[in-house]
Amino acid sequence: MRILITNDDGINAPGLAVLEEIATELAGPSGQVWVVAPAFEQSGVGHCISYTHPTMIAQLGERRFAAEGSPADCVLAGLYDVLDGQHPDLVLSGVNRGNNAGENTLYSGTIGGAMEGALQGVRSIALSQFYGPDNVALENPFEASAAHGAATIRALLEHGTWEGRDYHTFYNVNFPPCPAGDVGEMKVTTQGRRKNTNFAVEPHIAPSGRRFLWIKGGPQHERTGPGTDVEATLDNHISITPMRADLTAHDALAPLREKLG
Repeated sequence: MRILITNDDGINAPGLAVLEEIATELAGPSGQVWVVAPAFEQSGVGHCISYTHPTMIAQLGERRFAAEGSPADCVLAGLYDVLDGQHPDLVLSGVNRGNNAGENTLYSGTIGGAMEGALQGVRSIALSQFYGPDNVALENPFEASAAHGAATIRALLEHGTWEGRDYHTFYNVNFPPCPAGDVGEMKVTTQGRRKNTNFAVEPHIAPSGRRFLWIKGGPQHERTGPGTDVEATLDNHISITPMRADLTAHDALAPLREKLG
């Protein structure tokens, strides 16, 4: 199996090292793992592509490259430059430091990398490690994803639905904020919404007297209801959410058509 991996935390992120180990196990002795990851952190860039300026790419080792761009840029670079059009069997994005559940999904570069893989017709999975008081102080906060990542991906490769009529399905996997031994079963979930959690800005004055704004998030442990990704991971389960790039609100089509005649 040939696997292309990327992330949004950057080429030197510990979660990428975890994903490399997972991918190496999945690929097997005769397989290949190719790494094309951002040269610098790209958290929060979503499905951004560097459409208006070029992306520099540098080889750092055998099958290992860093690109000055977003995760989606890295997938494009991997598919059409590094692999020279020979599409891989699987694109993996992550393992993200922190959850990409609920509303975080909409901002996530990790999700953006997997989405681009799906748009290119390649089976793609985004993987993220929820942080919380039960795992943040562990020697390896990625313990849950490291221990259960390969089995989760194998389950999706065996049982997942991948093709769609127009947009292919990709999968958003979140590992719970607990030690590996406390991880429960896999749960198929919908994307939740932390109703009291939004991104906002916080102003600061620099020593130069100039005013800057920092983007800040909200509470990550607010529950979102049964069957959702946040809820499952807070209950120590692995959440798996099937996704597509189609943003149409299908349930609103018929009522709107009726009203507009």
